[in-house]
Amino acid sequence: MVNVKNFFDNPNVVTVAEQGSVKVIEFQKDYTMNPAAAQVLYFCDRMGVKKRQVAMELKNSGATIQSGAMQWTLGNIECSTGVKGAGDFLGKMVKGAVTGESAVKPVYKGNGLLVLEPTYKYVLLEEVSNWVGGMVVDDGMFLACEDGVEQSIAKRSNFSSAIAGGEGLFNLCLSGKGVAVLESPVPREELIEINLDNDMVRIDGNYAVAWSKSLQFTVERSSKSLLGSAVNGEGLVNVYRGTGKILMAPVR
Repeated sequence: MVNVKNFFDNPNVVTVAEQGSVKVIEFQKDYTMNPAAAQVLYFCDRMGVKKRQVAMELKNSGATIQSGAMQWTLGNIECSTGVKGAGDFLGKMVKGAVTGESAVKPVYKGNGLLVLEPTYKYVLLEEVSNWVGGMVVDDGMFLACEDGVEQSIAKRSNFSSAIAGGEGLFNLCLSGKGVAVLESPVPREELIEINLDNDMVRIDGNYAVAWSKSLQFTVERSSKSLLGSAVNGEGLVNVYRGTGKILMAPVR
């Protein structure tokens, strides 16, 4: 038996989000500092920049995490690579190369507690089944997911959308049922949620951090004419069509 003290019950720790097997804690003050960093940490505290940590409670279940993200585990939990053979490893290498994500993500299964490395980024918890056809996430946002979530590659609708849209040609797509844990540059309460029902939205820049796989994404001129796009100052814009959801950051 293991008894853990001064973690969840730490007076400096607050649970800021909880969904499924995932809990996000936030340290109200960062006491692990030296005199040289005191000034920076003071202004971080004034601006609400805080350290956060993800804990996943496994009950005869599993979780997939970003490579190198584990800090410690508690209980009967085993780790595997999730690679089923040479062919699967090659496929994961290709997927990692085109999406910019780590090729092999460790899988933890069993009963106990899985705690990830602290981060100063904001942590989003998203139920994947609430997204039509699955959710496509921006590069570098994936942190972890429950074992009911499947990973695949989402390809852009055309090559121009990758080059002109400031995005890669491929992105990580999460589908199935379960909670996805994402690292975001902005907090969830500042993300703009756009729900499309057989409609269209134009976004000038790569402000979308996640969108439904069901949406068609292209890059088009902001005006019907080439001259109009040149003189209105907008040029090319990202266009999402169909039925689904978009999470958009107000700034990047």
